[in-house]
Amino acid sequence: MATLVLSSAGSALGSALLPSGLSFFGTTISGAALGGALGSLAGSYVDAQLFGTSSHAEGPRLGDLHVMASSEGAAIPRVYGRARIGGQVIWATDYVEHRRTRSAGGGKGGGSSASVTEYSYSVSFAVALCEGEVTRIGRVWANGKPLSLGNLTWRLHRGGETQEADPLIEAMEGAAPAYRGTAYVVFEDMDVSPFGNRIPQLSFEVFRTLDTVEGLVRAVTMIPGAGEFVYDTVAMREILTEASSRQVNSHMASGATDFTAAMDELEAALPNARAVSLVVSWFGDDLRCGECTLRPKIEDRLRITRPGEWSVAGLTRASALEVSRADGRPAYGGTPSDASVKRAIAELKARGLATVFYPFVMMDIPADNMLPDPSGEGTQPAHPWRGRITAVSDPSAEAAAFFGSETPGGGEWSYRRLVLHYAELCAEAGGVDAFLIGSELKGLTQLRDAEGNYPAVEALRELAGDVRAILGETAKISYAADWSEYRGHDIGGGAFAFHLDPLWADANIDFVGIDMYAPLTDWRDGHTHLDALEWGSIYDLDYLSSRIAGGESHDWYYASEDDRLNQIRTPVTDGAYGKPWVWRAKDLKNWWSNAHHDRPDGIEAAAPTAWVPQSKPIWLTELGCPAADKGTNEPNVFTDPKSSESALPRFSRGTRDDFIQRRFIEAEMSYWDADHPDHPEGANPVSSVYGGRMVDASRIFLWTRDARPFPVFPERHDVWADAANWRLGHWLNGRMGAAPLNALLASIMNDSGFGHFEAADLHGIVEGYVIDRIMSPRAAIEPLMLAGFFDAAEREGAIRFRHFDDAPEVALTPDMLAVDPDGAAPGWKLTRGQETELPVSAKLTYIDGGADYRQAAVEARRLAGGSQRVASAALPMVLTQAEAQAIADVWLQKTWEERERAALNLPPSLIALDPGDRVTLDLGYRQGRYRLTGIVDAGAREAAGIACEPSLFGAPEAPPRESSPATAPDWGTPLVIFMDLPLVTGEEVPHAPRVAVAADPWPGGIAIYKDGGAGLVLDAVVSVEATIGRTLSDLMPGPTSRWDESNALSVELVSGALASAEPLAVLGGANRAALEMPEGDWEVIQFREAELVAPDTYVLRGLLRGQAGTEAAMRAPLAPGARFVLLDDAAAELGLGEAERGLERLWVYGPAPLPHDDLSYASETRAFAGAGLRPLSPVHLRARRAGDGAIHLAWVRRTRIGGDSWAGLEVPLGEEAEAYEVEIRDGEGVKRVIAAASPEAIYDAGEQAADFGGTEIETLDVTVYQLSRAFGRGTGRSATLHVG
Repeated sequence: MATLVLSSAGSALGSALLPSGLSFFGTTISGAALGGALGSLAGSYVDAQLFGTSSHAEGPRLGDLHVMASSEGAAIPRVYGRARIGGQVIWATDYVEHRRTRSAGGGKGGGSSASVTEYSYSVSFAVALCEGEVTRIGRVWANGKPLSLGNLTWRLHRGGETQEADPLIEAMEGAAPAYRGTAYVVFEDMDVSPFGNRIPQLSFEVFRTLDTVEGLVRAVTMIPGAGEFVYDTVAMREILTEASSRQVNSHMASGATDFTAAMDELEAALPNARAVSLVVSWFGDDLRCGECTLRPKIEDRLRITRPGEWSVAGLTRASALEVSRADGRPAYGGTPSDASVKRAIAELKARGLATVFYPFVMMDIPADNMLPDPSGEGTQPAHPWRGRITAVSDPSAEAAAFFGSETPGGGEWSYRRLVLHYAELCAEAGGVDAFLIGSELKGLTQLRDAEGNYPAVEALRELAGDVRAILGETAKISYAADWSEYRGHDIGGGAFAFHLDPLWADANIDFVGIDMYAPLTDWRDGHTHLDALEWGSIYDLDYLSSRIAGGESHDWYYASEDDRLNQIRTPVTDGAYGKPWVWRAKDLKNWWSNAHHDRPDGIEAAAPTAWVPQSKPIWLTELGCPAADKGTNEPNVFTDPKSSESALPRFSRGTRDDFIQRRFIEAEMSYWDADHPDHPEGANPVSSVYGGRMVDASRIFLWTRDARPFPVFPERHDVWADAANWRLGHWLNGRMGAAPLNALLASIMNDSGFGHFEAADLHGIVEGYVIDRIMSPRAAIEPLMLAGFFDAAEREGAIRFRHFDDAPEVALTPDMLAVDPDGAAPGWKLTRGQETELPVSAKLTYIDGGADYRQAAVEARRLAGGSQRVASAALPMVLTQAEAQAIADVWLQKTWEERERAALNLPPSLIALDPGDRVTLDLGYRQGRYRLTGIVDAGAREAAGIACEPSLFGAPEAPPRESSPATAPDWGTPLVIFMDLPLVTGEEVPHAPRVAVAADPWPGGIAIYKDGGAGLVLDAVVSVEATIGRTLSDLMPGPTSRWDESNALSVELVSGALASAEPLAVLGGANRAALEMPEGDWEVIQFREAELVAPDTYVLRGLLRGQAGTEAAMRAPLAPGARFVLLDDAAAELGLGEAERGLERLWVYGPAPLPHDDLSYASETRAFAGAGLRPLSPVHLRARRAGDGAIHLAWVRRTRIGGDSWAGLEVPLGEEAEAYEVEIRDGEGVKRVIAAASPEAIYDAGEQAADFGGTEIETLDVTVYQLSRAFGRGTGRSATLHVG
């Protein structure tokens, strides 16, 4: 650039000083050439100092952006927009050791208990991220995996010039630097045991806003308006199975609910947005207002949520209707629950935000509906705009049916019920700043009865009065009219009625609400359409501002679609009355400032309407622009495949364009905000009635922010069906905070201390860019030039950046060029490069913003050609795959297009041409377009150019590619089954309860804490998931001690799997399971066969019943739904002391990686008897009568310990002493209890006479118990004995 300036100056100076040149060895070099060469040499030195040497320049690198280090002297990166970076550890404490001891049970049969001491470590440290000031940080990754910040203590210092030292660092070090100008994060006492007891490799998603547009936004709407818990500040989970759940409204790594995270994001990204309009939807089901009902709906009737349940206006999930489905998924989210809406209002108010409540009507009419259209032609369109609701035959009666009764309730689902319900809910929530009684009901408000009255307008007036009675005088109330509705009703034939004036003038209406989506531009492709001839670019702020109160719907209109295609514009006039503002939808100033006179039959009435000029302010209750090519042509359209309203803006290519949305906001806010330096004088006058501006700039609600935070919305296509609509939609999430290309260039140049440049003509958005080390501005800018297709050239002492397709075009013919009078050569020369010198493919590596900022690659390839070369480039930019592919495609085609070069001799008359300008060279037999790359003034102006084709740079985007970003662990409350079981293997601690756990997803372990009165203490961490389920069939009692072949048991599992086993393996202890009885007892069974009959469903056969002495637990029958637990190694023991048997203890359990106060933890209060200490029941009861009349009773003792051996004469005694109790029973009553110290007892004749009145007893009912010192009575064995 300096080379070009000094070369030109040197040529001129050389010509003046050495007009004859110099001769060397017979060759004459002109003074101009010599001066140009010397000037070029000097200029190249200047360029090298300012921009670096191009041949050795190296731009930002991709590879090191995610690596955290701690290197003294390392460069501090600069972040523009959003990016993922690693940073540098700038401070750390020593590791702190933590010990915790827990019980690990005891030995076989109940030996002394053991304990395990576990060590973990924590550390506090700080990580410098980048130059400040940053807006916020988003996600954090540890060792490449998403890290949840919800249970960490951390602080972000944003890098401002006034930031103070971190209090922890200051407390630890005494004096500590504040690191002003550097953004850094401090982690306090981070547990590093999950990371191998060392600080993990952390990387951070950093957001840094460059532009001023974000500061212009004063108010926003908050959608989606539909989603059962989308606005809730309490985390809700959907219960999928007993062991599996998923987050409903908490998808961010921070652990906050989506709404809370979205509000944090809003306040960080749009610091001046201090008003929020909360959209809440009910669903209409018919465009015929007389048939239409409006009601809250749910997404899925079978959904189970915890800790809260869905309820709206008295409906529960069981009584509400479901929304329709599209492509197998709910077409909408359900209506937000009433409790969540109240909590959202409280959250907004707690943040100091002005709250507007916006009841919204969504039309849930599926595509396959058979409803007749109100027009009488065909069926109703799918999911239409609410403004199409209208009457069929009787406007008054049908409108009355739509609005409903004065006190709606019960089975009436009317419009009044919708609005009054939310007015009362807002009152319960403590009130709101403003309340809308409706919006864009254009088809209803323009209904006229036979007398010319507007019944829906009167119904809205009545509704406004009812809402006022509920909310009081402090709340502002209004209706949000569509931009084509607010001013009046164009009846046709010159007739016009200011039909909403009775509403606007009503004492209960505080402002005029307008959803302003009027067309702003009329832009087409190319440079020959009318707007292009007057303005250079659709992004020109002056152009956009001039059309806010000008252009279509103000100065002119299109009478037909043919006129629109041909740009035949009809001026807006008013004939004899001279009030064209009556017909201008965009002339707010005149509509607001003047009295209104209806024109029935086209004749203006003498008396004005009730509207008092300048009496009330205007709120733009919605104002927005889609992020689509030419979005300002038609700001009201949106893309949603399921809706019949889905459309692209007129003449749009259908490509994403975030920059036009940003320009739209800048133009609108600078036009209406009187404090903006570019505000046109008089555009927003002051009212003589209330003293404020016509349009309240603090109440321009930009459509829209979303309660689902970026980037999980729109990345999580699996969660939200409308995620794909974000790409071309009106959403501000993810767009505000990105780096406009012109602002990015300006920031790089200013950061380098270079202020002589022009970048205002650049357009486009860079989502993120990183300069990772010290480099020249040229090296930093070159990747942007490649991706943005612009160049730089010197003009009038400044560097001018300009897109290749934006330069003006000058038509040249051969006779316009300079020729050498002494030669025959023309003033032009064309050369064409060889194909072998050109690339056959172009490969780009970039940062994929939709895939956790991983490095990704795309390739563009020619299908024909003789070249084998490959062009490659690495862009340290955050791009989508579609954007990167488009860059690669254009880059490759541009390279081939530029194979043709032109050398042109320009005469002095073309001195205005500069490098970067485009020319066309018409040779008669062919025409070429060229972009000038350099001009040397040496006699004739020698210009070099390369072929260019402007249409290349408007190429359509590649199809977007969905990605599945990594997500932070989503651990819910695990399924934990406490079991008081007998000794099964004999290796257990007899008094210790067993526990089985399951969770999906599995968190690596389930921590179980016990509170015995002194606080929670970790008791166990169960690291193996158990096999758990429930029975599906009745189970009758069966035989013990042999195979039960008559019973089969169906089981459905929520975790694990089952398998068959050989009979010997089963007899050796395989396939043990426990079945829980309704009273809490357990039967231990075994099974030989497990047949999989359905997913997770088995039929078990070949049963062994009543194992481990649990035969008494059998039920006749055991009903379906009983708990089933496989007793394998996954069933763990708890550390319950023997002295704690029978005492209630609080057990708290949850995912081991999370602290016990996390919401995923649950608790139970349980007491355990210690069933492992319970003696087994005796067997083989028998009786005989002796000669003296006594009855001798005998039995065989069983043991709970070591009873499986065949070696001894009898099983070992499992208790400290052998003792029994024998109950003599008479039906349900107990006549006598006999104590015994051996497996026999005598019931003498006297006892028989006392109990039964004699000894003539044929049968005797007895129950025998073995006794335990620790447990007491064991399981009894009952029998009816024949004593003869």
